[in-house]
Amino acid sequence: MGRAFCIPAVFFFFAAFVLLFIVSISLPYLTAMDIARVHIDGSTAVSVASDSVSQLRLGIWAYCYDLSSSGNRVCSTTGHGYSVVISTQNNSVTIGSSWTRGLAVHPVAAGVTFIALLLALSQHITITLFASLVGFVAALLAFIAFLIDIALFAYLKNQMGNLGYGGNTITGPGFWLTFTSMILLVLGACTVCFGRRRRRMANATSTAPGPKEGFFSRFRRN
Repeated sequence: MGRAFCIPAVFFFFAAFVLLFIVSISLPYLTAMDIARVHIDGSTAVSVASDSVSQLRLGIWAYCYDLSSSGNRVCSTTGHGYSVVISTQNNSVTIGSSWTRGLAVHPVAAGVTFIALLLALSQHITITLFASLVGFVAALLAFIAFLIDIALFAYLKNQMGNLGYGGNTITGPGFWLTFTSMILLVLGACTVCFGRRRRRMANATSTAPGPKEGFFSRFRRN
């Protein structure tokens, strides 16, 4: 793969890996990297874990909420596939673990992206083939992760609508970083694929045999 294609491919894969890595850390370690969040305006008391809250954030490994009384942020215990119960005085809804368990696809996509990045550093024509394939697999995983994010956001918005807070439910930064990384992975995989194809065509042209000379051409005068 030529340098004109190698450098952009490495950049795309590296940027996608950084974004997915940041998203994969998520809550409770990076409280800004949530997938979806709910703002509580205070007109109706909303409780999470028996605490009155002003904001709720859902991440990959945990959920966090801001206390209405002090504004302090509290996060749940870290785990794969958590659940959260949101309640008012008259009603309550549950975001079950079946809606959060699939979020673990994000770190898997980050790991596959890192492998694609390492393979893209090589200019060997066979390794670039694997780099392209792994890049497309990483893009597929990022796409699946984004679909899971959409499903979680839609379900949370619907459930909060039952409590009267559907309009206060928005997507978090982790949601859009996942989407951006998916686009970068597609660009990176396509760049590697085009670079490999161009190099193969260039090699075929340079090694093509010249026209054969006839028997009587040996006796021609120069």
